[in-house]
Amino acid sequence: MNDTSSIQVIDRMVAVLDALASVDKASLKQLAGMTGLHPSTAHRILAAVAAHGWVVRSADGGYQLGSGLSRYARRTDQQDRLRQLALPLMAALRDQTGETVNLVMRDGDEVVYTERAVSRQMMRVEQMIGSRAPLHVTAVGKLMLADAGREACMAYAERTGLPGFTVHTLTSPTLLWQDASRALVRGYAFDNEEAESGIGCIAVLVRDSEGRVLAGLSISAPRERRRDEWAGNLLEVAGRLSGQMG
Repeated sequence: MNDTSSIQVIDRMVAVLDALASVDKASLKQLAGMTGLHPSTAHRILAAVAAHGWVVRSADGGYQLGSGLSRYARRTDQQDRLRQLALPLMAALRDQTGETVNLVMRDGDEVVYTERAVSRQMMRVEQMIGSRAPLHVTAVGKLMLADAGREACMAYAERTGLPGFTVHTLTSPTLLWQDASRALVRGYAFDNEEAESGIGCIAVLVRDSEGRVLAGLSISAPRERRRDEWAGNLLEVAGRLSGQMG
């Protein structure tokens, strides 16, 4: 299947889901009419999304949205709440340390910067919201790799090839796991100019009440200004944020 065909399938799937979202229940014939799709095409799409719980079929043959979609809505709500709760804590930590504080989440093999409290100093580190970086070159990413376990970390290394960004990037799977696993045990990780020369970070994880990783918090600064004692400040803030998230 080429890219154009793949996109067309996605467009058709979205059309079917949008049609179901506008009604309580619909038959195959009704959905085909609402979307302009051939009944056989609509049926194949319905069967595929039903396998993921996105659509369910009732005893009378009608289709309606399934509970499988709700996990995406819950995750979005959770992320919005996390950002709202984190911002004042991040601003206070920024004022305390004088450096930029980041809220970071994982998306596949990358971290995504989702919120920030930017340093007011003229010389500062500033990550754009929405910017991304590979897991292995960031302090937060290394903690997330370690939390997933050695097998997952090795699979990531094989999948990505651990490209080097600076001379300090950990491009050896063994060294990466050793550094990441030690960081997880002590509760915080360092980025020692591994993503960008001259830049250092300290990071911790934010977890929910069941111990699952929600995000990471990091302080980014020019390497000569980074202070190891900021790890304690980060752990305190992460603990408060985890408690507020429940």
